[in-house]
Amino acid sequence: MDVVHVSGEDHGKVMLYALSTCGWCAKTKQLLTDLGVEFSYLYVDKVNPDEIDSALSEVERWNPRGSFPTLVINDETVIVGFREDEIRGALHAG
Repeated sequence: MDVVHVSGEDHGKVMLYALSTCGWCAKTKQLLTDLGVEFSYLYVDKVNPDEIDSALSEVERWNPRGSFPTLVINDETVIVGFREDEIRGALHAG
């Protein structure tokens, strides 16, 4: 899978599962970038067809509804949707 890494300040492991066509996903990605956070992201809709089941299973592990964006911080905090205050709080707590 084509996971993209964005350099920045270390706040632990930050992983964003997103769709390339999703406006809320873009806002979440931009917020992380604006905050200078080191993170990785995966555009699930851009995954190779032979890897799509694996990618969706990974998202559903954290978010059973399989909706986007799904942000996972340190493999424990999961924020679904663009929730700016929650994202800021989770990053500053970690």
